Amino acid sequence: MAQMGIAARERDLEVLVRAKYPLIYILSWEERRVESLLVRVAARLNQRLYAWTVTAGVQAIDTVRPVEVDPGARSALDVLMHVEQSREAALFLLKDFHPFLGSPQVAPDPAVIRKVRDLVPVLKKSRKTVLFLSPVLRLPPELEKEITVVDFSLPTPEEVEEALDRVIRSARSQGGMRVKLTPEERERVLQAARGLTVSEAENVFAKSVVIARKFDSGRGGPLIRPEIIIGEKKQLISKSNVLEYYEAAEEMEYVGGMDELKAWLRKRRLAFTEQARAFGLPEPRGLLLLGVQGGGKSLIAKAVSTMWQLPLLRLDMGRVFGELVGASEENMRSALRLAEAVAPAVLWVDEIEKGLSGLASSGRSDAGTAARVFGSFLVWMQEKTAPVFVIATSNDITMLPPELLRKGRFDEIFFVDLPTYEERMEIFAIHLSKRHRPPQRFDLAQLAQETEGFSGAEIEQAVIAGLYDAFEARRDLEQEDLLRNVRQSIPLSQTMRERVTALRNWARTHARPASSGRATLRVARGEAG
Repeated sequence: MAQMGIAARERDLEVLVRAKYPLIYILSWEERRVESLLVRVAARLNQRLYAWTVTAGVQAIDTVRPVEVDPGARSALDVLMHVEQSREAALFLLKDFHPFLGSPQVAPDPAVIRKVRDLVPVLKKSRKTVLFLSPVLRLPPELEKEITVVDFSLPTPEEVEEALDRVIRSARSQGGMRVKLTPEERERVLQAARGLTVSEAENVFAKSVVIARKFDSGRGGPLIRPEIIIGEKKQLISKSNVLEYYEAAEEMEYVGGMDELKAWLRKRRLAFTEQARAFGLPEPRGLLLLGVQGGGKSLIAKAVSTMWQLPLLRLDMGRVFGELVGASEENMRSALRLAEAVAPAVLWVDEIEKGLSGLASSGRSDAGTAARVFGSFLVWMQEKTAPVFVIATSNDITMLPPELLRKGRFDEIFFVDLPTYEERMEIFAIHLSKRHRPPQRFDLAQLAQETEGFSGAEIEQAVIAGLYDAFEARRDLEQEDLLRNVRQSIPLSQTMRERVTALRNWARTHARPASSGRATLRVARGEAG
């Protein structure tokens, strides 16, 4: 089983070489894995395999040990000359050649680009193939039509499973450990390792064997724990400048109102399981939450992560746009690849309209960068196959392009309105209970009456301000503290009445209401939420 995915990759690459594709760009972090694959391909094709690095020059790597062939050919032009002059049928693997093809920071070397292009007809007339191996993709416009990209950045599930078996065999033979995994445990471990490279998976499997030395139900084997593997994924996110990993601690019970939205989410809480696939259900794609500021849209994103027990990633659109030419597009591609690597996950794009501001004038102001970044994001949302559930929030519908609102991008568009009278009672009960104050001690009906037009965030701030007043007076919180702070506050619905009214009018015909207008209160029993 483990060999099927590997064989398919070898077969695809072998077809390209047999068809005399001159330039192949292999995208991967793992040189050893790619080299092993190429050794087998070269042997079947009866061709030699050479590798080049800027530090060692050209070496033969289809032998037991690497053999120096041309250590003097260390520059980019020198190795291209070496390939051109070679009379052998061979594969030439050029490692980390991407800096010579240009980057957002460094312009490409025109001589190198020209020499690569000169090589194309030479390679097509011979049994020679040049393969670039790099963890990042750098393609100058002059070579886009000549180079074929093969993405080996992530291993197949079969390759990860083989890595798990290698670690288990090593633990048994070298450490004398009895590592046993039930089929269910094995499935959870492999699911948790999804998105890691083979090297990362092997490392974290071995780390888990070392850490988890307790025995499970007396079966006599140290566990390989999924939670340790998920912790490794957090390290991947911490290295990103665009994505943030959120430790979501919010429960859906902390969200007041929005009964329609909550019901929609509850129905899909098991949508990423194998049982759902077997039942014929597709994985949900995402939600667009529109509404006034402070309505609880961001809180919903955090609560979904907790409800579905999936990691929460926040995409900061402001960080996507870099100062250097080409950096923005690369930032977006890297962020989306990383989100897919950590999948299944929830990808939260907060206030998406801010990242898309200026889209209409993009061609005049930033050479079309914003339009290209947005376009790549839309294509990814439409075509993605990885289980990444996107939750985008927006406060201003007028700044969203119509392409984003088209059916197929999101499963549903919900409008989060200002809370109703019953929902305001529920929200007060939630925030009082969170701060260890029994809601039944307060007149929630009066508080809800006084906060007509308040958002959930504004109600929370009134509770916090009341607590400060009580703390300064060295007594417990009282009803008057809350009423005083409510009456001193001017809600956003008044200061921005025209915009809120326009948003509500638009939502009546374009979005589904997050709330039916009924709040399920449990205040009478002293519960909040």
